[in-house]
Amino acid sequence: MSDCCSPKGYRWVFSERSARAEAKRYRRKGLDSTSRRIVDFLKTQGVEGKTVLEVGGGIGAIQIELLKAGAARALSVELTPTYEEVAAGLLREAEVSARVERRVMDFAEAADQVDGADVVIMNRVICCYPDMPRLAGAAADHARQLLVMSFPRKTWWMYVGIKVSNFLLWTARREFHIFLHPPKKIIATSEQHGLEPVLDQQGLVWKVAALRRVV
Repeated sequence: MSDCCSPKGYRWVFSERSARAEAKRYRRKGLDSTSRRIVDFLKTQGVEGKTVLEVGGGIGAIQIELLKAGAARALSVELTPTYEEVAAGLLREAEVSARVERRVMDFAEAADQVDGADVVIMNRVICCYPDMPRLAGAAADHARQLLVMSFPRKTWWMYVGIKVSNFLLWTARREFHIFLHPPKKIIATSEQHGLEPVLDQQGLVWKVAALRRVV
């Protein structure tokens, strides 16, 4: 991980406070629109009995919805410990705690410590990590069947917005940076690891892409 994004920086952005706010929204309104697009797509592919690995699992809302839809087990890998207490509470409420394992680690650096899964998910994660090829490649290698990702579209307004956000983070001395990795390179990296695209869904801000393991 580069110096632009330190553990302190990640913990400031993805704090206990933000975890509580996300959980409150999820309890009131369910999944946000991008997460819902991911879950709806996976349901069309069939999730019954599947194993799920979510990198950057946050509060675990996607995992909960997939487990309710019939997935067998889920593993969440999160970079900071700030979501763990809130996530545990949501798992208890959904009565799926026994089917979920949560780990705190840098997945790109410790991917060999994690087993593969039928479905691997990275929702709004790549834009927070400096080494896209390493992270996307590790996720692709762990996907036995499907890899589903969301990341920012490369548009002029996203470019300007991210530039302004990074300037404000820099002036506030926050050790965090947002990355606009080229979508074509993200997909190409996944293809180099034995996957082929099956979904390219454009939203106003977030692109949802899915790739399937080539048999």
